Amino acid sequence: MRYVNSIFVSLLKPIDRRAVRAIVARHDGDAYDKSFRTWDHLVALIYAQLGQVNSLRALEAAFNANSHHHYHLGVGELSRSTVSDANARRPPAVFMDIFAMLMRQADRLAQREGAEMLRLIDSSPIPLGKLFACATWNGRIKGMKMHVVYDPGADCPRAVVVTAANVNDIEIGRETALEPGATYVFDKGYCHYGWWRDIHATAAVFVTRAKANAQWKIVRKRPLADATGNGFTVLEDRDVALASKGDSKLPIPMRRIRIKRDNGGIITLITNDLKRSAAAIGALYRTRWQIELLFRWIKQHLKLRKFLGNSENAVRLQIVAAMIAYLLLRIAARLSRKPLPPLRFAEMIAQSLFTRKSLAAVDQPPPVNPSRRKVDPHQLVLSYA
Repeated sequence: MRYVNSIFVSLLKPIDRRAVRAIVARHDGDAYDKSFRTWDHLVALIYAQLGQVNSLRALEAAFNANSHHHYHLGVGELSRSTVSDANARRPPAVFMDIFAMLMRQADRLAQREGAEMLRLIDSSPIPLGKLFACATWNGRIKGMKMHVVYDPGADCPRAVVVTAANVNDIEIGRETALEPGATYVFDKGYCHYGWWRDIHATAAVFVTRAKANAQWKIVRKRPLADATGNGFTVLEDRDVALASKGDSKLPIPMRRIRIKRDNGGIITLITNDLKRSAAAIGALYRTRWQIELLFRWIKQHLKLRKFLGNSENAVRLQIVAAMIAYLLLRIAARLSRKPLPPLRFAEMIAQSLFTRKSLAAVDQPPPVNPSRRKVDPHQLVLSYA
């Protein structure tokens, strides 16, 4: 009988194990846990994400119950004390480099000729509560924060950074690698005139909301050729210059657009894009909602509410493992060409991790073996006395 990999083995195939070994050697990732290698740790945490495991005890029981699949996964049985020690000591940089490797692979699969390079930048809090000594208070929540640069066209995170909850968004935004020709969309939490100047100098454009206390002087009024967008109406389009801190602080051409949302109030947008129409710029800012949907999907369908450790290192590892699991799901969906919604595809994967079938057949029942061999009535039957 032809051997068929399990769903879990097929899901992990995009991870190049040779590249993983090079990453581990670079960061000395197995320095403290030589018997529980980085690959074992990674597989265990990805299984915890996809299998909806809530505790180390449940992880140990569920994973070891499928020990007959461990050989093909390249792992062995695990114990919760070993996983706990690895969570506390293994450097998160190892998992971050594995995530970056998968991100580049997902980006290649989603390349589109002539597609617009749109990058959404935002952060999402990870509440940890009072049980975590590593949690910091930022005035709203006690926990950590996940910063993401997201490509909505490819449905692929371009960068992920995990920080304490009290780290300002703009501190991480200024460390983002800028791409010439890209369009960056972010909210007013990323207001930093020096960073805006850097984006402009990179031959990129940005669209953001204006702060209420910023003062702008009108340079030129633009005609409203196309004043209606999807869900909003353009009220004003002006070329402006920064007046509150002097033009020398922001020596780049700027534009102020005011739009009224059909089901909300009026918002003011600031951009250095002088070519697109006001309605197109309003539509660009409206796409920022897609990164909010990404955060909601990850928090609802991956394990970012209950953690398998109570140290800062363990939390960071689990957050990055969740993002790796998300990328593996997106890569698997593209390679299998399944027309299922992402939520349904993830649910089917979770229900059949150790089922031996192809990813393309994840939503199909297994073939049924007939109890009797069917005989073709037109076939010649020989009877021996």
